[in-house]
Amino acid sequence: MNRGILAGLTAYTLWGLFPIYWRLLEQDPAIEILAHRMVWSLVFMAVLLTVQKEWPRMGKVLRNRRTVMVYCLAAILLACNWYIYIWAVNNGYVVEASLGYFINPLVNFLLGVAFLGEKLRNGQVAAVILAGLGVVYLTVNYGSLPWISLALAGSFGTYGLIKKTAALESMHGFSLEMMVLVLPALGYLLYRNAAGIGAFAHQGALITFLLVLAGPVTSIPLLMFGYAARHIPLSMLGFIQYVTPTLQFLLGVFLYLEPFPKARLVGFCIIWAALVLYTLEGVWFNRKLRGHPSLVKPL
Repeated sequence: MNRGILAGLTAYTLWGLFPIYWRLLEQDPAIEILAHRMVWSLVFMAVLLTVQKEWPRMGKVLRNRRTVMVYCLAAILLACNWYIYIWAVNNGYVVEASLGYFINPLVNFLLGVAFLGEKLRNGQVAAVILAGLGVVYLTVNYGSLPWISLALAGSFGTYGLIKKTAALESMHGFSLEMMVLVLPALGYLLYRNAAGIGAFAHQGALITFLLVLAGPVTSIPLLMFGYAARHIPLSMLGFIQYVTPTLQFLLGVFLYLEPFPKARLVGFCIIWAALVLYTLEGVWFNRKLRGHPSLVKPL
């Protein structure tokens, strides 16, 4: 249990500190950073698969057409999420990006209801309505929809939905996603370097090192999250996940000094209240189930 908690906290903390890492590369286009992230993630995962002698199993996975198609869709959603996030961070929208991951649990809930037949409970409905009011409030006060937040939450939520219904463990699934993305990413990078406008080996040793390091920086927290998901209760993991957007929010406000006027604070507070309600309702419901085992339906 303790190792699982430590793995989960480490993963979510690393994700929360991602803005610092991507800001070190802010002089480069987000699409190029994204391409390097894909290529070097696959290199890192290939080394890991080799060390753990998992290539025979990956071979079986690659021969399953349905699995490959499912993970193609997951890869596209993940690429969109990564691109939006890197672009947002490097263009001064860290706070808005953090909002996307604050509301992500509520998006997951709505997707579960819509596609997995999960049942609505009154507390959950109230939390979703309250979060919706928060989004409306932000939209009215800013005159535009917080599209970065909604795009991040929607793309990652849908990605999670696909992964939930897919068959592979995290290491094999993530490796397959990077295999899907690596050819267009590598082609784009080769074009950039051939034209003399690529960052790799053209902007100094530090930038080149940071681009290569994007592979393990991306892969390690994902693998730690996979370990945590298998060793601690889902309810605890759901609580720990707020470490990521909280750190991102604090970085945006206090390190990068992004504007955070009163109207924005009110909107965030409404959404935070919705998350508190959603979390407390889940804790109460789980305790009720433990106190009344007969309420748990047999499979």
